[in-house]
Amino acid sequence: MGSQAGRLDVAVVGAGRVGPVLGAAMRAAGHRITGVAARTRGAAERVEALLPDVPWIEPAEAFAADLVLLAVPDDVLGPLVADLAPHVRPGQLVVHTCGRHGTGVLDPAAARGALPLALHPAMTFTGTSLDLQRLLGAAVAVTSSAVLAPVADALVREWGCTPVGVAEGDRALYHASLAHGSNHLVTLVAQALDAARAAVGEDAGRVLRPLLQAALDNALDRGDDALTGPVARGDAGTVATHLGVLVAHDPGTAATYAQLAGAAADRAQASGRLPDAPAEAVRAAIETATSTAARPAPPAPGEP
Repeated sequence: MGSQAGRLDVAVVGAGRVGPVLGAAMRAAGHRITGVAARTRGAAERVEALLPDVPWIEPAEAFAADLVLLAVPDDVLGPLVADLAPHVRPGQLVVHTCGRHGTGVLDPAAARGALPLALHPAMTFTGTSLDLQRLLGAAVAVTSSAVLAPVADALVREWGCTPVGVAEGDRALYHASLAHGSNHLVTLVAQALDAARAAVGEDAGRVLRPLLQAALDNALDRGDDALTGPVARGDAGTVATHLGVLVAHDPGTAATYAQLAGAAADRAQASGRLPDAPAEAVRAAIETATSTAARPAPPAPGEP
């Protein structure tokens, strides 16, 4: 164990946006970061900024530490654990930060005596020191055995975060909810910005920001009851007009609008907010607009 009571020697495997930030958070809590391991050293500048004077090590060397933090992509984690399992020492903590996986993916390490924890911060990372402030108060999905739950709780709180228990079988659904809400939100907002810039120029961000922030807060507080706009009102003509101009502006944005308007109509109808007839009118408008957009343009006069 680390030289001070309760402090650990920690090695980080993965030099992307997450590993160095969590390593810096653990260093700030008094743990000693013994090394950073990565397949390439392309992130050397990031690591030096967040963990100055921490040496680069080989992944196998990480298992000399008391705690090995595996901060790698979801699809990489399983093969990496299988590859590194022979280097595990009994009694050491092996922690991963992937959202999709629980502790089952660490079974090859656990079979050799490792103590497995799955700790996923529900936050988007930039890989800079800004993330250390953003971590404060963020939720961390914790999957662990009952025996290790106090250890997981202590580690998460040292990051400045709040632990939230997620069962092994619920990790994929948990992660899907976060990806759908945050990653797809970025795409949605970027499409809205592009369309708004075409209409109002560089004021687009200033126009959208308060509206989007209010919509997000209302949705988190009230769910489907926060829905406003033409779908919630059953204004099928407005929906059709929107789709018409969006098809001309960017078919990809029009497709996103159509799919989300249909989903909004379904949920508003199911919750009783939107009567059946207006809901059907909205869906018909979406169907007409999307089928028209998909229809090839007729040839110009004189063309074969």
